[in-house]
Amino acid sequence: MATVSRENIGLLNDKLTVTLAKEDYLPAFDQSIKKYAKTANIPGFRKGMVPAGMIKKMHGSNVFAEEILRTVEKELNKYLTEEKPEIFAQPLPLESDISKLDMNNPGDYVFSFEIGLKPEVNIDVKNMTVTRHKVDVTDTMIDEEVERLIVRHGKMTEPEEVTTEDNVLNVTFTESDAEGNEIEGGINKGNSLLVKYFAEGFRQQLMGKKKDDTIVLQIDPAFDAKEKEWIISDLGIAVNEEGAADKYFKMTITKVGLVEKPEMNEEFYSKAFPGRNITTEEEFRNAVKEGIQQSWDAQSRNQLHDQIYHQLVDHTHFDFPESFLKRWIQTGQEQPKTAEEAENEYPAFANSLKWTLITSQLTSQHQVDVTPAEIKDFAKQQIMGYMGGQSLEETPWLDSYAESMLKDKKFIENTYYQLQTTKLFNVLEEQVNVIEDIVTPEELTAMQHNHSH
Repeated sequence: MATVSRENIGLLNDKLTVTLAKEDYLPAFDQSIKKYAKTANIPGFRKGMVPAGMIKKMHGSNVFAEEILRTVEKELNKYLTEEKPEIFAQPLPLESDISKLDMNNPGDYVFSFEIGLKPEVNIDVKNMTVTRHKVDVTDTMIDEEVERLIVRHGKMTEPEEVTTEDNVLNVTFTESDAEGNEIEGGINKGNSLLVKYFAEGFRQQLMGKKKDDTIVLQIDPAFDAKEKEWIISDLGIAVNEEGAADKYFKMTITKVGLVEKPEMNEEFYSKAFPGRNITTEEEFRNAVKEGIQQSWDAQSRNQLHDQIYHQLVDHTHFDFPESFLKRWIQTGQEQPKTAEEAENEYPAFANSLKWTLITSQLTSQHQVDVTPAEIKDFAKQQIMGYMGGQSLEETPWLDSYAESMLKDKKFIENTYYQLQTTKLFNVLEEQVNVIEDIVTPEELTAMQHNHSH
């Protein structure tokens, strides 16, 4: 009778040994030979009338090996199902000499496998302390957002020339030298900018400019720090690239625009905040403040979740069956890898395993789950985002389109993981100790820029 034994061979590393007696595989081998004989097409014999002895002589060795390996796999899976060891991946076969399998001299055979065991996970976040960095919305921030909404909902006109800091310029930046000679293969990028986005000392050079006029500029003096970083990024230049702000560009004006600002009345309020029934400027500014606060609170929450992530990953230690996992990286995937490649990939691989173990325990502990209805709602929200937020009542086909998205297995898996992770962090946020801290928008933005997962 087949047996499976288990012994420890290292840290979280065990060996499973499957021992087969000939009684475990011979009956199945004989049955396979007879079945093969009934279906074989061999010249000189009618189908189904080929002697089993001939089949055994022609194909017996292969059938014998296949049957033994099939029996080993069955016994191994039976053991794993019944004993339920917490293992990584699948067992890896240890060296065995398949060539010793001899159908003419059947006997006992031994096959060994290596398994990597998962470490015990026991995490309690109630002792964890994090900081909620909160941004208070100022009147200046409200004024800037009001101005943005006015421009967004105003009527665009096309004056002949630049006359005010409120002019909108459609421009093309072409990388050049200081004299405006274009650099072959250099950057060429369009943009749309308000005159007021340029540095105050530079704006006078733009006054009186018309469509198709050009001006040679250097990023550093042409823009102040805040706009300069944005322009550099938009041009596809790394912000920390040495000399990025010293580059020269020939800027060609392709269009001069000016927004006719709407009156501050109910019609404008309705365009800016549909369905809110705002009737006064005070209510309008309160709605603007609420929107700004929600935006910064969302960023603050993301940063808080980032702190939770780092505390969980950086301050949780697990032992791993390192040799097993490195061997699995080498041989357990579709594309075999060298020992050197496995060694290089292991640190990131182990870190990913750590996070998987942590989230697995915490989602189970806090019963975090995602329902099919939540996945479908997420699909609908994605569709609405593609449509620019059109109301659900205007899209009767939305439900059927969402159903078609749910047939994509990869979409289901990615959405499930995303929603589960979001729900888990929301739960953990309620479990940890939170300290409030007031910061500036710039400080919070820097935190987000430096730590994002």
